[in-house]
Amino acid sequence: MSRRLYAGNLSFELTDEALRALFGRVGGVETAEVIRDRWSGVSRGFGFVEMMTVEDAEAAIAELDGSEVMGRRLRVALAKPPVRAA
Repeated sequence: MSRRLYAGNLSFELTDEALRALFGRVGGVETAEVIRDRWSGVSRGFGFVEMMTVEDAEAAIAELDGSEVMGRRLRVALAKPPVRAA
């Protein structure tokens, strides 16, 4: 199992630091990034979090998926590998 998680349906006001703190309540966080529009810098409503261990990732999915954060129901799942153009 991967330690990289997808976090979706994020509030557009949520920052990288707030995302790290949210997942940090569950376990160790290596990286947390809210994905932003390349030109405007506005959040796209999702991000990725890399947890320290597989166990931390499993705990984050179990505890945070479906929870309400800043008025939105959070979606947390294993991140799919990026699609590479051939």
